Amino acid sequence: MKTRYFITAAIAAAALFQACSLQEDLSPISTPDNYFRSKAECESVVNGCYIPMKNFYNYTYMLATECCTDLAYCASGTLDARLDISPATPRHGQTVWTQCYTGVQRCNFAIAGIERSRAFLNKETKEIDEQNADRIKLLCEAKTLRAFYYYTLTCFFGDVPFYFDDVEDLGVLDRIAVLPRMSATDTRNECIKDLQEIAPLAPQTRTSDNEEDRLGASTAYMLIAKMAMWNQDWNTALEALGHLETIYGDFSQYDYAENVMFRNKNTPESILEIQHTYTQGGTVYTSNVAAICMPYPRTSGDYYDGIQITELGSQATAWSPMRPNVIFCQGLQSKMSKDIRKNYNMAWSYDGHDFKSVNTRPWCGPKFWCPGMYQTNDGNNYKVFRYADAILMMAECYNELNQDEKAVEYLNKTRVRAGLSEYIYRTHVRLQTEIRNERARELFGEFQRKFDLVRWGIWYEETLANTNYEQLLNYIKPCHRYYPIPEQEVIKSKYALDNKEYEKYGL
Repeated sequence: MKTRYFITAAIAAAALFQACSLQEDLSPISTPDNYFRSKAECESVVNGCYIPMKNFYNYTYMLATECCTDLAYCASGTLDARLDISPATPRHGQTVWTQCYTGVQRCNFAIAGIERSRAFLNKETKEIDEQNADRIKLLCEAKTLRAFYYYTLTCFFGDVPFYFDDVEDLGVLDRIAVLPRMSATDTRNECIKDLQEIAPLAPQTRTSDNEEDRLGASTAYMLIAKMAMWNQDWNTALEALGHLETIYGDFSQYDYAENVMFRNKNTPESILEIQHTYTQGGTVYTSNVAAICMPYPRTSGDYYDGIQITELGSQATAWSPMRPNVIFCQGLQSKMSKDIRKNYNMAWSYDGHDFKSVNTRPWCGPKFWCPGMYQTNDGNNYKVFRYADAILMMAECYNELNQDEKAVEYLNKTRVRAGLSEYIYRTHVRLQTEIRNERARELFGEFQRKFDLVRWGIWYEETLANTNYEQLLNYIKPCHRYYPIPEQEVIKSKYALDNKEYEKYGL
């Protein structure tokens, strides 16, 4: 019998900070004969697949995805905020790479184990029942998580190594360790195909209706659509979004304020949230995004930039803040706008009192604040995918397919909910611009803006033209549309990996 090598859920916590990337943990923990014996054991391994995403969704990821764009900036000492990055100094890129490939490895192991698990054997035929509901549900969950990690990798790095193999022996390990970059388009297509096969078989439910808010078919459909849109496969995206629309129903039933606030966890509109908990002196699974999203500085207890904000408490630690660029706070979503979202995305004042340090640019708003935060322990859930995002994706797909009447129909769904008038159609190109602007207004601060701009091919030009952060202007180069593959990963691959785009700029 071959010994198997993997990271189990039991050792997940210890493995989080290992410098593993495409290399697997080689500690012989278990064999196929003594694990995956029950549904509970299968579920415990899938639980471990969630952990890596919590380790890179933090304030630095907010800097990388929102603050190096046309919409926001942060004068932070964390160098990702000004794109002071290179293959030798990849900054948060190392964390994203390590954690995403840890997630891929865990998912591959979980999927292989569930597929052969005797826990799902038919007691009479002694064969796996392909219609076993629990087995299908867990497979969909693990495959969705795997697709999410590959989606993140391709958004963040572009072309990356791809594999679905479970590491059964050293031969597989050696092959994976020297995989080169694979076309991001091909990687996304492989994930799309995998999800298209499993998603229709799983329960067709909203994430918030799943036990413990576990991921399932709805997140799978969202990822199919996201990846198809990167590949400009608008029909495939629309098909997946149609399934989401069937599951989530009439968009007008979802209240904006209830569903968008990070403090409101696992709300009905949510498709994917990063789960956190915090009880002072008790359970802790937090991150720190709120630390850069509060009025700054905190002084004299619960005073923030001169204003008492009781809900934020007197023990929070506020860091150099993320702030909207002028193009956003004076143009796309100005203080005088009728858009109700402005009072959640931004804070010009609080309880009728003006902040001391707010003039042309406000602070980030209560959408991101964490009430009663202790130091930097942000116990909010982070909204990653919401139904509103899917609605605007449908608008974009219809626009790309020259079905502008349908595009306007879906664009108006978010506009009307936000208190804006319906969009009046003028031209195809203007409609495209308005859909992109509406994504900015609706999804501000939800870890997506850079990905959108890169997908549209306009990140460098729009950020260069609209950022208000001088330090970013000193560093930004076209190659920064993607993070570099960390140099140590290039070396580990025996130079099968490369950073040719960065080399063009002497980095």
